[in-house]
Amino acid sequence: MNILVPLGQSVITVVVFLVMLGVLVIAHELGHFAVARLAGVRVLEFGLGFPPRAKVLRSEGETLYTLNWLPIGGFVKLEGEDGESADPRSFVRASLPVKLVILVAGVTMNLLLAFAIFGAIGWLPGHAGAIGFRTVQPGSPAEEAGLQGGGRADDQGSDLIVAVDGQMFHDFDPPLILDVLRRRAGERVTLTVLQPDGVTRDVAVTLRSPDQLSATRGALGVESVTFHPTDLTFTRSPLGALGYAADRTSDALGLIINGLGDLGDALIRRPTEAPPVQGPVGIAVGVGDVFWQRGPIATLFLAGLLSANLALVNILPLPPLDGGRMLVILIKAVVGTRLSVTAERLTYVVGFGFLMAMIVWITFFDIARQFAGGQ
Repeated sequence: MNILVPLGQSVITVVVFLVMLGVLVIAHELGHFAVARLAGVRVLEFGLGFPPRAKVLRSEGETLYTLNWLPIGGFVKLEGEDGESADPRSFVRASLPVKLVILVAGVTMNLLLAFAIFGAIGWLPGHAGAIGFRTVQPGSPAEEAGLQGGGRADDQGSDLIVAVDGQMFHDFDPPLILDVLRRRAGERVTLTVLQPDGVTRDVAVTLRSPDQLSATRGALGVESVTFHPTDLTFTRSPLGALGYAADRTSDALGLIINGLGDLGDALIRRPTEAPPVQGPVGIAVGVGDVFWQRGPIATLFLAGLLSANLALVNILPLPPLDGGRMLVILIKAVVGTRLSVTAERLTYVVGFGFLMAMIVWITFFDIARQFAGGQ
Protein backbone atom coordinates (compact mmCIF):
# COMPACT_ATOMS: atom_id res chain seq x y z
CA MET A 1 0.00 0.00 0.00
CA ASN A 2 2.91 2.34 0.70
CA ILE A 3 3.94 2.03 -2.94
CA LEU A 4 0.44 2.95 -4.12
CA VAL A 5 0.44 6.31 -2.30
CA PRO A 6 3.38 7.90 -4.17
CA LEU A 7 2.20 6.22 -7.37
CA GLY A 8 -1.25 7.76 -6.97
CA GLN A 9 0.29 11.16 -6.20
CA SER A 10 2.48 10.89 -9.31
CA VAL A 11 -0.54 10.12 -11.50
CA ILE A 12 -2.47 13.07 -10.06
CA THR A 13 0.58 15.31 -10.51
CA VAL A 14 0.80 14.38 -14.20
CA VAL A 15 -2.92 15.03 -14.64
CA VAL A 16 -2.70 18.43 -12.91
CA PHE A 17 0.30 19.39 -15.03
CA LEU A 18 -1.33 18.31 -18.31
CA VAL A 19 -4.58 20.10 -17.46
CA MET A 20 -2.67 23.26 -16.53
CA LEU A 21 -0.55 23.12 -19.69
CA GLY A 22 -3.59 22.31 -21.79
CA VAL A 23 -5.57 25.30 -20.53
CA LEU A 24 -2.64 27.68 -21.10
CA VAL A 25 -1.93 26.43 -24.63
CA ILE A 26 -5.62 26.32 -25.62
CA ALA A 27 -6.04 29.90 -24.38
CA HIS A 28 -3.07 30.85 -26.57
CA GLU A 29 -4.56 29.12 -29.61
CA LEU A 30 -7.99 30.62 -28.94
CA GLY A 31 -6.37 34.03 -29.38
CA HIS A 32 -5.14 33.07 -32.85
CA PHE A 33 -8.48 31.42 -33.67
CA ALA A 34 -10.71 34.31 -32.59
CA VAL A 35 -8.72 37.04 -34.32
CA ALA A 36 -8.35 34.99 -37.52
CA ARG A 37 -12.11 34.45 -37.63
CA LEU A 38 -12.77 38.14 -36.98
CA ALA A 39 -10.31 39.09 -39.75
CA GLY A 40 -11.99 36.74 -42.24
CA VAL A 41 -9.03 34.35 -42.51
CA ARG A 42 -10.11 30.74 -43.07
CA VAL A 43 -9.59 28.50 -40.06
CA LEU A 44 -9.35 24.90 -41.26
CA GLU A 45 -9.05 23.20 -37.88
CA PHE A 46 -9.11 23.88 -34.18
CA GLY A 47 -7.62 20.90 -32.37
CA LEU A 48 -7.63 19.88 -28.73
CA GLY A 49 -4.38 18.00 -28.15
CA PHE A 50 -1.91 17.21 -30.92
CA PRO A 51 -2.22 14.67 -33.75
CA PRO A 52 -2.74 11.90 -34.50
CA ARG A 53 -6.43 12.72 -34.64
CA ALA A 54 -8.73 10.69 -32.39
CA LYS A 55 -12.11 12.13 -33.33
CA VAL A 56 -13.85 14.95 -35.18
CA LEU A 57 -15.97 16.60 -32.52
CA ARG A 58 -17.94 18.66 -34.99
CA SER A 59 -17.74 20.43 -38.31
CA GLU A 60 -19.02 23.98 -38.35
CA GLY A 61 -18.86 25.84 -41.63
CA GLU A 62 -15.30 25.57 -42.93
CA THR A 63 -13.73 24.61 -39.58
CA LEU A 64 -13.17 21.16 -38.13
CA TYR A 65 -13.10 20.86 -34.34
CA THR A 66 -11.03 17.82 -33.44
CA LEU A 67 -9.87 15.79 -30.47
CA ASN A 68 -6.32 14.44 -30.78
CA TRP A 69 -4.40 11.73 -28.97
CA LEU A 70 -1.50 13.73 -27.47
CA PRO A 71 -2.93 15.64 -24.46
CA ILE A 72 -0.52 18.58 -24.58
CA GLY A 73 -2.57 21.64 -25.43
CA GLY A 74 -3.99 22.34 -28.85
CA PHE A 75 -3.45 23.98 -32.21
CA VAL A 76 -5.07 26.11 -34.89
CA LYS A 77 -4.58 25.39 -38.60
CA LEU A 78 -5.08 28.34 -40.93
CA GLU A 79 -5.45 28.20 -44.68
CA GLY A 80 -2.13 29.19 -46.28
CA GLU A 81 -0.10 29.40 -43.08
CA ASP A 82 2.59 27.27 -44.75
CA GLY A 83 3.27 30.10 -47.19
CA GLU A 84 1.34 28.86 -50.24
CA SER A 85 -2.33 29.36 -51.16
CA ALA A 86 -4.32 31.02 -53.89
CA ASP A 87 -7.33 31.43 -51.61
CA PRO A 88 -7.99 35.18 -51.10
CA ARG A 89 -9.03 34.39 -47.50
CA SER A 90 -5.82 32.54 -46.69
CA PHE A 91 -3.31 33.68 -44.09
CA VAL A 92 -0.60 34.19 -46.70
CA ARG A 93 -2.91 36.53 -48.68
CA ALA A 94 -3.88 38.63 -45.66
CA SER A 95 -2.48 42.13 -45.23
CA LEU A 96 0.65 42.66 -43.14
CA PRO A 97 -1.20 44.20 -40.16
CA VAL A 98 -3.73 41.33 -40.12
CA LYS A 99 -0.97 38.73 -40.11
CA LEU A 100 0.84 40.43 -37.25
CA VAL A 101 -2.33 40.89 -35.18
CA ILE A 102 -3.27 37.21 -35.62
CA LEU A 103 0.19 36.12 -34.49
CA VAL A 104 0.36 38.44 -31.49
CA ALA A 105 -3.16 37.45 -30.38
CA GLY A 106 -1.91 34.24 -28.77
CA VAL A 107 0.65 36.10 -26.69
CA THR A 108 -1.99 38.65 -25.72
CA MET A 109 -4.36 35.91 -24.56
CA ASN A 110 -1.69 34.41 -22.31
CA LEU A 111 -0.93 37.79 -20.78
CA LEU A 112 -4.64 38.42 -20.19
CA LEU A 113 -5.01 34.95 -18.67
CA ALA A 114 -2.05 35.57 -16.34
CA PHE A 115 -3.59 38.89 -15.30
CA ALA A 116 -6.99 37.23 -14.73
CA ILE A 117 -5.45 34.43 -12.64
CA PHE A 118 -3.51 36.85 -10.46
CA GLY A 119 -6.59 39.06 -10.16
CA ALA A 120 -8.71 36.13 -8.99
CA ILE A 121 -6.07 35.16 -6.41
CA GLY A 122 -5.80 38.76 -5.26
CA TRP A 123 -9.56 38.98 -4.76
CA LEU A 124 -9.95 35.68 -2.89
CA PRO A 125 -9.64 35.66 0.93
CA GLY A 126 -6.26 34.33 1.96
CA HIS A 127 -3.99 33.50 4.88
CA ALA A 128 -1.20 36.01 5.36
CA GLY A 129 2.43 35.03 5.03
CA ALA A 130 5.13 36.72 7.11
CA ILE A 131 8.87 37.17 7.24
CA GLY A 132 10.97 36.50 10.32
CA PHE A 133 14.67 37.21 10.83
CA ARG A 134 17.52 36.06 13.00
CA THR A 135 19.33 39.36 13.57
CA VAL A 136 18.85 43.11 13.25
CA GLN A 137 21.70 45.18 11.83
CA PRO A 138 23.09 47.85 14.21
CA GLY A 139 21.93 51.37 13.35
CA SER A 140 19.40 50.06 10.82
CA PRO A 141 15.78 51.21 10.44
CA ALA A 142 14.73 47.87 11.98
CA GLU A 143 16.78 48.57 15.12
CA GLU A 144 15.44 52.11 15.39
CA ALA A 145 11.89 50.73 15.12
CA GLY A 146 12.58 48.26 17.94
CA LEU A 147 12.15 45.09 15.89
CA GLN A 148 13.44 41.97 17.58
CA GLY A 149 15.25 39.13 15.80
CA GLY A 150 15.05 35.51 16.89
CA GLY A 151 18.76 35.23 17.65
CA ARG A 152 18.75 31.56 16.60
CA ALA A 153 19.15 29.76 13.30
CA ASP A 154 15.42 28.93 13.23
CA ASP A 155 14.60 32.55 14.24
CA GLN A 156 12.25 31.34 16.99
CA GLY A 157 11.14 34.33 19.03
CA SER A 158 11.48 36.75 16.12
CA ASP A 159 8.99 39.47 15.38
CA LEU A 160 7.13 38.58 12.17
CA ILE A 161 6.35 41.25 9.58
CA VAL A 162 2.93 40.49 8.10
CA ALA A 163 2.01 43.69 6.26
CA VAL A 164 3.42 46.87 4.74
CA ASP A 165 1.09 49.89 4.94
CA GLY A 166 -1.77 47.50 5.58
CA GLN A 167 -1.00 45.34 2.55
CA MET A 168 -0.78 41.64 3.39
CA PHE A 169 0.62 38.88 1.20
CA HIS A 170 -0.43 35.27 0.64
CA ASP A 171 1.24 32.62 2.78
CA PHE A 172 2.70 30.96 -0.32
CA ASP A 173 4.45 34.15 -1.43
CA PRO A 174 5.82 36.11 1.58
CA PRO A 175 9.06 37.05 -0.29
CA LEU A 176 6.93 39.75 -1.91
CA ILE A 177 7.23 41.66 1.38
CA LEU A 178 10.97 42.04 0.71
CA ASP A 179 10.26 43.18 -2.85
CA VAL A 180 7.86 45.85 -1.60
CA LEU A 181 10.34 47.09 0.98
CA ARG A 182 13.04 47.28 -1.68
CA ARG A 183 10.78 49.25 -4.02
CA ARG A 184 9.80 51.61 -1.19
CA ALA A 185 13.43 52.34 -0.22
CA GLY A 186 13.80 55.83 1.29
CA GLU A 187 10.10 56.08 2.17
CA ARG A 188 8.35 56.02 5.52
CA VAL A 189 6.13 52.95 5.85
CA THR A 190 4.01 51.33 8.53
CA LEU A 191 4.81 47.69 9.26
CA THR A 192 2.30 45.37 10.90
CA VAL A 193 4.32 43.16 13.25
CA LEU A 194 3.19 39.90 14.86
CA GLN A 195 5.04 39.48 18.14
CA PRO A 196 6.06 36.10 19.62
CA ASP A 197 3.25 36.45 22.20
CA GLY A 198 0.66 36.62 19.40
CA VAL A 199 -0.04 40.37 19.71
CA THR A 200 0.10 42.52 16.57
CA ARG A 201 1.32 46.09 16.54
CA ASP A 202 1.95 48.75 13.90
CA VAL A 203 5.44 50.22 13.64
CA ALA A 204 6.34 53.30 11.56
CA VAL A 205 9.81 53.15 10.03
CA THR A 206 11.80 55.12 7.46
CA LEU A 207 13.58 52.70 5.14
CA ARG A 208 17.12 53.12 3.91
CA SER A 209 17.47 55.22 0.77
CA PRO A 210 18.26 53.48 -2.53
CA ASP A 211 21.88 54.67 -2.51
CA GLN A 212 22.40 52.94 0.87
CA LEU A 213 21.35 49.51 -0.38
CA SER A 214 23.77 46.74 -1.24
CA ALA A 215 23.92 42.96 -1.38
CA THR A 216 24.28 42.85 2.42
CA ARG A 217 22.25 45.96 3.34
CA GLY A 218 18.53 45.77 2.68
CA ALA A 219 15.98 48.55 2.99
CA LEU A 220 14.94 47.46 6.49
CA GLY A 221 18.22 46.06 7.85
CA VAL A 222 17.40 42.50 8.94
CA GLU A 223 19.44 39.36 8.29
CA SER A 224 18.85 35.61 7.88
CA VAL A 225 15.28 36.11 6.70
CA THR A 226 12.83 33.20 6.78
CA PHE A 227 9.23 32.88 5.63
CA HIS A 228 6.27 31.78 7.73
CA PRO A 229 2.55 31.04 7.33
CA THR A 230 0.22 32.69 9.87
CA ASP A 231 -3.38 32.30 11.01
CA LEU A 232 -4.20 35.87 10.00
CA THR A 233 -6.66 36.23 7.11
CA PHE A 234 -7.23 39.13 4.75
CA THR A 235 -9.19 40.23 1.69
CA ARG A 236 -8.64 42.85 -0.99
CA SER A 237 -11.08 45.22 -2.65
CA PRO A 238 -11.75 44.69 -6.37
CA LEU A 239 -9.49 47.67 -7.11
CA GLY A 240 -6.81 46.23 -4.83
CA ALA A 241 -7.09 42.88 -6.63
CA LEU A 242 -6.54 44.62 -9.97
CA GLY A 243 -3.45 46.34 -8.58
CA TYR A 244 -2.21 43.02 -7.25
CA ALA A 245 -2.77 41.42 -10.67
CA ALA A 246 -0.85 44.20 -12.42
CA ASP A 247 2.05 43.95 -9.97
CA ARG A 248 2.28 40.16 -10.16
CA THR A 249 2.07 40.12 -13.96
CA SER A 250 4.82 42.73 -14.17
CA ASP A 251 6.94 40.84 -11.63
CA ALA A 252 6.45 37.58 -13.56
CA LEU A 253 7.58 39.15 -16.82
CA GLY A 254 10.63 40.66 -15.13
CA LEU A 255 11.50 37.31 -13.56
CA ILE A 256 11.18 35.55 -16.92
CA ILE A 257 13.27 38.14 -18.76
CA ASN A 258 16.03 37.72 -16.18
CA GLY A 259 15.75 33.95 -16.51
CA LEU A 260 16.06 34.11 -20.30
CA GLY A 261 19.14 36.31 -19.93
CA ASP A 262 20.68 33.82 -17.51
CA LEU A 263 19.81 30.99 -19.89
CA GLY A 264 21.56 32.70 -22.79
CA ASP A 265 24.63 33.32 -20.66
CA ALA A 266 24.67 29.67 -19.50
CA LEU A 267 24.29 28.40 -23.08
CA ILE A 268 27.29 30.42 -24.25
CA ARG A 269 29.60 30.20 -21.22
CA ARG A 270 28.63 26.99 -19.38
CA PRO A 271 26.95 24.58 -21.81
CA THR A 272 28.09 21.53 -19.82
CA GLU A 273 26.54 22.77 -16.57
CA ALA A 274 22.91 22.66 -15.47
CA PRO A 275 20.98 25.61 -16.97
CA PRO A 276 19.35 28.13 -14.59
CA VAL A 277 15.86 27.26 -15.87
CA GLN A 278 13.68 24.17 -15.90
CA GLY A 279 12.10 22.33 -18.81
CA PRO A 280 8.91 20.25 -19.01
CA VAL A 281 10.12 17.62 -16.52
CA GLY A 282 11.31 20.15 -13.97
CA ILE A 283 8.14 22.22 -14.33
CA ALA A 284 5.95 19.13 -13.92
CA VAL A 285 7.84 18.18 -10.74
CA GLY A 286 7.54 21.76 -9.49
CA VAL A 287 3.79 21.80 -10.16
CA GLY A 288 3.44 18.57 -8.18
CA ASP A 289 5.47 19.92 -5.26
CA VAL A 290 3.40 23.11 -5.11
CA PHE A 291 0.11 21.24 -5.47
CA TRP A 292 0.80 18.74 -2.68
CA GLN A 293 2.68 21.02 -0.30
CA ARG A 294 0.96 24.39 -0.72
CA GLY A 295 -2.46 23.64 -2.16
CA PRO A 296 -4.65 24.68 -5.10
CA ILE A 297 -4.34 28.47 -4.73
CA ALA A 298 -0.56 28.33 -4.87
CA THR A 299 -0.87 25.98 -7.86
CA LEU A 300 -3.13 28.52 -9.54
CA PHE A 301 -0.51 31.18 -8.85
CA LEU A 302 2.06 28.98 -10.59
CA ALA A 303 -0.32 28.68 -13.56
CA GLY A 304 -0.31 32.48 -13.79
CA LEU A 305 3.49 32.49 -13.84
CA LEU A 306 3.52 29.82 -16.57
CA SER A 307 0.97 31.72 -18.66
CA ALA A 308 3.17 34.84 -18.54
CA ASN A 309 6.14 32.61 -19.36
CA LEU A 310 4.35 31.15 -22.38
CA ALA A 311 3.54 34.64 -23.62
CA LEU A 312 7.07 35.95 -23.34
CA VAL A 313 8.74 32.85 -24.78
CA ASN A 314 6.39 32.85 -27.77
CA ILE A 315 7.23 36.45 -28.64
CA LEU A 316 10.96 35.64 -28.95
CA PRO A 317 12.18 36.19 -32.54
CA LEU A 318 12.92 32.50 -33.13
CA PRO A 319 11.05 30.55 -35.82
CA PRO A 320 8.68 28.75 -35.48
CA LEU A 321 7.58 30.74 -32.40
CA ASP A 322 5.07 33.54 -32.97
CA GLY A 323 7.79 36.16 -32.62
CA GLY A 324 9.97 34.34 -35.15
CA ARG A 325 7.09 34.10 -37.62
CA MET A 326 6.44 37.81 -37.18
CA LEU A 327 10.12 38.49 -37.89
CA VAL A 328 10.04 36.39 -41.08
CA ILE A 329 6.86 38.16 -42.24
CA LEU A 330 8.44 41.57 -41.64
CA ILE A 331 11.59 40.53 -43.51
CA LYS A 332 9.44 39.34 -46.43
CA ALA A 333 7.63 42.68 -46.41
CA VAL A 334 11.00 44.42 -46.80
CA VAL A 335 12.70 42.15 -49.33
CA GLY A 336 9.53 41.08 -51.17
CA THR A 337 9.66 37.98 -53.35
CA ARG A 338 13.43 37.66 -52.90
CA LEU A 339 12.70 35.47 -49.87
CA SER A 340 11.33 32.25 -51.37
CA VAL A 341 8.86 29.87 -49.75
CA THR A 342 11.68 27.29 -49.60
CA ALA A 343 13.95 29.70 -47.72
CA GLU A 344 11.11 30.60 -45.35
CA ARG A 345 10.45 26.94 -44.59
CA LEU A 346 14.15 26.36 -44.03
CA THR A 347 14.21 29.06 -41.34
CA TYR A 348 11.38 27.26 -39.56
CA VAL A 349 13.19 23.92 -39.79
CA VAL A 350 16.42 25.39 -38.44
CA GLY A 351 14.58 27.29 -35.70
CA PHE A 352 12.58 24.21 -34.72
CA GLY A 353 15.77 22.14 -34.55
CA PHE A 354 17.41 24.74 -32.31
CA LEU A 355 14.41 24.81 -29.97
CA MET A 356 14.28 21.02 -29.78
CA ALA A 357 18.00 20.91 -28.98
CA MET A 358 17.44 23.46 -26.20
CA ILE A 359 14.57 21.41 -24.77
CA VAL A 360 16.66 18.23 -24.85
CA TRP A 361 19.58 20.04 -23.15
CA ILE A 362 17.36 21.45 -20.40
CA THR A 363 15.41 18.20 -19.97
CA PHE A 364 18.62 16.20 -19.59
CA PHE A 365 19.55 18.29 -16.57
CA ASP A 366 15.95 18.21 -15.30
CA ILE A 367 16.15 14.42 -15.14
CA ALA A 368 19.68 14.52 -13.69
CA ARG A 369 18.41 16.78 -10.89
CA GLN A 370 15.72 14.26 -9.99
CA PHE A 371 18.25 11.43 -9.76
CA ALA A 372 20.43 13.71 -7.64
CA GLY A 373 17.56 14.30 -5.23
CA GLY A 374 16.34 17.57 -6.75
CA GLN A 375 19.62 19.44 -6.28
